[in-house]
Amino acid sequence: MLARMTPQTPVVPMVPAKWSSADSARLYQVELWGQGYFAVGSDGRMRIRPDRTPDTEIDLMEVVEGLADRELSPPLLIRFSDILADRLRALHDAFQDAIRQNDYAGRYLAVFPIKVNQQRSVVEEVYRYGRDYAFGLEVGSKPELLAAMAMTDERSERLIICNGFKDDAYIEAVILSTKLGRNIIPVIEKFSELNLVLKHAQAYGVRPNIGVRVKLASQGAGRWSDSAGERSKFGLFVSEILDMVELLAAHDMLDCLSLLHCHPGSQIQDIRRLKDAIGELGHVYAELLQLGVPLQYVDVGGGLGVDYDGSRTGLGSSMNYTMEEYAAEVVYRLGSVCSERDVPQPTIISESGRAMAAYQSVLVINVLGASGPRTTHAPPLDVDAGEDVPQPIRDLVHAFADVSANRLVEAYHDAVQGRDEALDLFKLGYLSLEQRGLAERLFWATCARVHDMAQELERMPEELQPLEEILSETYFCNFSVFQSLPDSWAIGQLFPIMPIHRLDERPTHRAVLADMTCDSDGKVDRFVNLDEERRVLEVHELRKGENYFLGAFLVGAYQETLGDLHNLFGDTNVVHVRLHEEGGWWIEETVKGDSARDVLGYMRYEVDRLVPRVVKDCETAVREGRMTVPESRVLVRFYESALNGYTYLGVGT
Repeated sequence: MLARMTPQTPVVPMVPAKWSSADSARLYQVELWGQGYFAVGSDGRMRIRPDRTPDTEIDLMEVVEGLADRELSPPLLIRFSDILADRLRALHDAFQDAIRQNDYAGRYLAVFPIKVNQQRSVVEEVYRYGRDYAFGLEVGSKPELLAAMAMTDERSERLIICNGFKDDAYIEAVILSTKLGRNIIPVIEKFSELNLVLKHAQAYGVRPNIGVRVKLASQGAGRWSDSAGERSKFGLFVSEILDMVELLAAHDMLDCLSLLHCHPGSQIQDIRRLKDAIGELGHVYAELLQLGVPLQYVDVGGGLGVDYDGSRTGLGSSMNYTMEEYAAEVVYRLGSVCSERDVPQPTIISESGRAMAAYQSVLVINVLGASGPRTTHAPPLDVDAGEDVPQPIRDLVHAFADVSANRLVEAYHDAVQGRDEALDLFKLGYLSLEQRGLAERLFWATCARVHDMAQELERMPEELQPLEEILSETYFCNFSVFQSLPDSWAIGQLFPIMPIHRLDERPTHRAVLADMTCDSDGKVDRFVNLDEERRVLEVHELRKGENYFLGAFLVGAYQETLGDLHNLFGDTNVVHVRLHEEGGWWIEETVKGDSARDVLGYMRYEVDRLVPRVVKDCETAVREGRMTVPESRVLVRFYESALNGYTYLGVGT
């Protein structure tokens, strides 16, 4: 036992200064990554601004509360359709401004890559909102082609660009689609596809528009650098394109080659890479025109990034340019090459799906509970008279007492050494469990005291930076990283995450976010920060009986498409929210999340046979006296209800 140890005077914590919503906006850097679509209201609640003006704000918490009244609980994927419309408008306007400023003679068209967000409602909205700009669709597989064929119309200027590998049936369907009035362009990715195009064009008497992707020498940059350059997966080398020109000419179909395509890379971080790629593409275009190829379109592919962390740098989750600068560079580089080579300026096409779709969606999750070290400022203990107190605990007591503004690093190192020595003694059997617990409490208390004092310094010493993680808690959240934020787990993508209410209160806790899966990787421990990547998120203390909600923003691109069924957590509830003409918001469409029945069916379980099996086992248990009839009915009702219910937990669980 720990004898003769008496508490000394406790440390009185500093009273925090008054906190405002503006402080939260700065802390979470909303203005930097939000691009005007998100703001913190004076009442401490997150606002959505679909057209980037305060006149059309939507209270995000009001939406969540309204959905709760409709029995739709988190996790919720809320799509703001008006943001999607604004992104399409912004992209169109950026290129139109660049075309005017550069006296560019060609046009601009965009196509939305369905792979970015394959949900029917999203693709339909893109196509509907893009009508005024003649925006089309891009497909990369046979199922995506089937979707595009059914939802497009006969308006010839709205393109369907067909990328990816294509088999005989795929090419045949493309050729026949031209007879439906579709302006569909198969892009040749490998030379054998050209022979299929020629075969079916001749068989059906069609002179199709044909595109070709060129492998550029210009290398991509960042996480997806290998998607561009000569080692890229798709496209033809220049030598192969020359062979293609000869073959088309031999079949009297050279005039069918109307589009030149390239892919400079996804989420281009550094605009210099774009400049190199577009300049090279322009010269390939000019040379092909001089060879007699009547190209009409130049497709610059995807690559327009999203500044997820708001730093506007060349880091992986950012980009060092704006949408306007991107458009200006594409138009200027192509226009300059065409002017130098005295060739017509083509219609420019881009496949900027990420920039179109990312901002529209917000994932709202509720926090179920928290765990972490007990970092209350435990008072130091007087151990001078305690002869039976092990030396590591004495050292920890003195380390706590010695914390001062000019000894922060030394006190922290003393605490680490004392903690490590205490653990070594415990492993050897010389320290009791009670003594080990005391050592932990003293270590955490010392770390908390050092950290609090270090906050007053202009810059946190490097040796003390691990304190953020040491003192952090784990906030358990009602969602699956693998289903709703797969890029966070798979490639370390940063997404802005923050509370959506109580933002007029100072956040007093630091946490990492753990999901509901049983996988240790099911967590988010990297967060947006302007200076350097943060490993913890500032959050508020959880209040008993109150729900606490967090929002993950900019999740409209790829996350729904790539999500999986880890632990059989299915799709979340999805809601489309729009501004109302008379003010306020309304729900345009609701898509209920997967039930347990749904996800079990996906995995080929014979769902209709599951309940009878459980009922049979219950009856056996009743007959053998292991269970009463009322007990069996409770279990069967639970089983039936859970089978038809949401795969996630309810709010307030």
